[in-house]
Amino acid sequence: MKRFAALLLAFLLLCPAAQAAEPVTSASSAILVDAESGRVLYEKDAHTRRGIASTTKLMTALVAAESVTDLSAKVEILREDTLTEGSSMYLKVGENVTVEALFYGLLLQSGNDAALALARYCAGNVEPFVARMNEKTQALGMADTRFANPNGLDDENHYSTAADMAVLAAACMDNELVAKIVSTKSATIGTRTFVNHNKLLSLYPECVGMKTGYTRSSGRTLVSAARRDGQLLLCVTLNDPNDWEDHAALFEYGFETYPRCLLASAGKTVGLVKTSGSLVPAVPVQTSEEVWYPLTESEQVQAELKLPDGLQTPVADDVPVGALVFTLDGAIIGETSLVCAAGVHSDQAPEAGPLERLWSLFPWAG
Repeated sequence: MKRFAALLLAFLLLCPAAQAAEPVTSASSAILVDAESGRVLYEKDAHTRRGIASTTKLMTALVAAESVTDLSAKVEILREDTLTEGSSMYLKVGENVTVEALFYGLLLQSGNDAALALARYCAGNVEPFVARMNEKTQALGMADTRFANPNGLDDENHYSTAADMAVLAAACMDNELVAKIVSTKSATIGTRTFVNHNKLLSLYPECVGMKTGYTRSSGRTLVSAARRDGQLLLCVTLNDPNDWEDHAALFEYGFETYPRCLLASAGKTVGLVKTSGSLVPAVPVQTSEEVWYPLTESEQVQAELKLPDGLQTPVADDVPVGALVFTLDGAIIGETSLVCAAGVHSDQAPEAGPLERLWSLFPWAG
């Protein structure tokens, strides 16, 4: 495979961005992440293990969402579900509540009783459900996280990091049910009305969720997400007395300094590959998908084509023949496969388009 810098693609990488001053947060730990790429845009002591309080319920919701099949199913509330302190959706022993109501009570009302009821419903008891939560941390690669309960009450064996919680936030936003609920400001399910504790949904218009938390030991914890122009950012602060303002400032910093930039469009011809065994001397190759990445104004991305020296015909349409790889400071930040464009089986060579004509200016690339 040939490897060379695709200088002619530089025009694809224009992405103006204003360099904003990095925010100063009040949090003990904080992180801001671009969800699509996973790029960390800001961090402060993001890998120190700390208490996470009720942001725990994001994992409770995610594990439960992967377990339930019927949101209308009824759950009879037992006495053990109500034996918890802190925030509550005020479940009563003997009442029958839908699974859906428990989800809203968990994520909007932050009900510790809802967490216990959901855990018992999904796994038969709280302990095996917590085991599932810890199994999920391993599956997600959350190496610095451990859960001791489904509601986030203080326990020395219950902790996470800002970086790990950002991983969990991304998984929650990929789950249709959880993402829908955490973005809801208020909802009425049955006879109960739930109001979301996450004030950022009102304070920051582009906020699309997620979850608040507080205990005296952990302090104020907040996991949030915001979307602008197709870009989704995830923010986590732990032990932050000024979390609403900090999250808004971090989101503004991220969107202004690291906007989502289009590195490659789908279906764009980027070169020609020589053929043998045909009257057609070469076939055009094109990108198969879009590539996006958050970039500052000053960052320079390099694009590299990986193509074979030649192809033996016949060559079917849309057959992958190479890749277009993007790097930043030597690290790969994205790529798209290159496929043969339509019409490569013609008896005549395709008419050269503007990119092919530009390509001809670089004979060393052929």
